Order: sequence, then C-alpha cells, then structure tokens
Amino acid sequence: MTADSAPGGTPVDRPRGTIDGGDPSQYVRERSADGRRDVSYPPAPEPLAVPVYDNHTHLEIEDGETGLSLDEQLERAVAVGVHGVVQAGGDVDSSRWSAWAAATHPRVLAAVAIHPNEAPVYERAGELDAALAVIDELAAQPRVRAIGETGLDFFRTEADGIPAQHRSFEAHIDLAKKHGIAMQIHDRDAHEAVLETLQRVGAPERTVFHCFSGDAEMARIADDCGYYLSFAGNVTFKNAQNLRDALKVISRDRILVETDAPFLTPTPYRGRPNAPYLIPVTLRFLAAELEVDVDELAAQVAANTLVVYGSFDA
Repeated sequence: MTADSAPGGTPVDRPRGTIDGGDPSQYVRERSADGRRDVSYPPAPEPLAVPVYDNHTHLEIEDGETGLSLDEQLERAVAVGVHGVVQAGGDVDSSRWSAWAAATHPRVLAAVAIHPNEAPVYERAGELDAALAVIDELAAQPRVRAIGETGLDFFRTEADGIPAQHRSFEAHIDLAKKHGIAMQIHDRDAHEAVLETLQRVGAPERTVFHCFSGDAEMARIADDCGYYLSFAGNVTFKNAQNLRDALKVISRDRILVETDAPFLTPTPYRGRPNAPYLIPVTLRFLAAELEVDVDELAAQVAANTLVVYGSFDA
C-alpha cells in the first residue's frame, strides 16, 4: 500500500525497499498520527472463553504513542483469547515480512500479494511481473496460506491504473490455484467488477472477502458461490448498516472476523490504534447482532478460519 492508499484513509509512511541487508525482520512501517486526537491503545477487553483468530492484520505497521513489537502484539492477543493471526502483505517488502513472521512465530500464518493500489505503481516502473514472481516464490512456503490482499480498488486508483489492477488480480487468482491456498480479496468500490472477474476466471476454492464492504444482496451472491465474508471493526460504525444487513444473511459457516489492524478500530475506540487483542470487541458485537451466544459464534468463526487456512500448529 502506498502512503495515500492505506485502509481507513490514514497515511502510512513507508519508503519502498526498506528491508535492510535482505533481512525481513528489520522491515517496519509507521502509521501517521496526523489528524488523530488519541493515539493510545485501547484497554484490553474481557477475554473470550472460546479462542478465535484474526483473519487479516498488518502487524508490520507500527502505530500508537509507542509501537508494539510482533511479540507484544501476539502476547496481548493470546491474553484475551485470540490465539493466532493471518498477517497480510500488500507489496514485495511487506509480503516478505509476512512470510518471515509466519515462519518464525507459531501463532502467525501469512498472506502475500501485491495490493491493487500498488499494482499500477509496479506496472509503471516495469516491475509488476518481477513482483508477481516474488509472490509466487513466497506462496510456496509452508506457512504462507493465502494470496492476499489482492483484488480491485476503484476508489483510490485512477482510470489509467485499472488495467494493471485487473492483470494483477487475475495473476493472483492463478497463484492461489497453483499453490492450493486461499485468497483474500480487497474490494473497494468495485463489487460488480470483482464478482464478474471471479465468475469469468474461476475463483479459488477458498475465497475470502477481507473487510467485506458490500450489502445483503452481495452477501447472498457470495453465499451462493461459497465465498467467505470477513467482518472488521467498521461493522460497529453507525453508518455501516449495510454490513450488519449482510451479516444477517450470510451462512454462519462463511463468517470470519478480522482487525485490519492498525486500521478500522471498532466502536467505542474508533480512530485509536487497532490490534488483534481487540478482536473480542468486534466478535461480541457480531454475536449481539445475530442474537447468538458469544461462545457459540466464537467456536463457529474459529472453525471457519481453520477450514480456510489450515492449522496454525502445522
């Protein structure tokens, strides 16, 4: 993701090519505090009785008054019943970091990809094919369990960048099929085009709409196609009735939960740093909307996550 294309509209400062000496562990991005009134981390919620997983997060991005290390993030998450995370890449460097994090931390699995807003950047530099080759190589690692986040974004990319997005998206679909792993879709203002592409090209067996942003009608289509919908903290926002409507029509065995950290912090902490340890806030909100027991929903969501990505212990 470029500085102007981060989810939630908040810039991320990250110069390209910051992996020092080929060591992915040294790669760090920082989220800007500009325009944010409170950059302290929210208090830890009451722990879940039934453990779950964060389906999509960006822990290479430091946020808050003092950034949390990967180990600190995972420790906080485990303490409240979040027993694993799927760390998602969006360019070559963050994908390499994601693969490193998964290979060295048993509570992390990785997703690797070129974000749709990055695809035109690589294309203009003549580097898209080379970047896709890196993603192909990373996807062969045993703890890389998804291609993502990939897809289409018609909100931030100008018209001349759309062809590169389409080419990149279709290449990522092929990679997910080649490696037999899941795919995480980024879809912003591009619902019809994303669905059309999946229908025309053929979706991977396990296809996830990360941070689902559609409505009930789209949720029904996704359900019919066997896609998974992952709900982030924005489902708690007042203006997100479309997401709550979608939640109520999707099959329970197709629901996932995520943070998209450090973005999309759930109410009542909107605007503050997000992290996997806040998953219980969103999960309890989902359970209340569905009028089901929190433990029951947690067990279902955890099972769904393992179906999509496989065991964290393997």
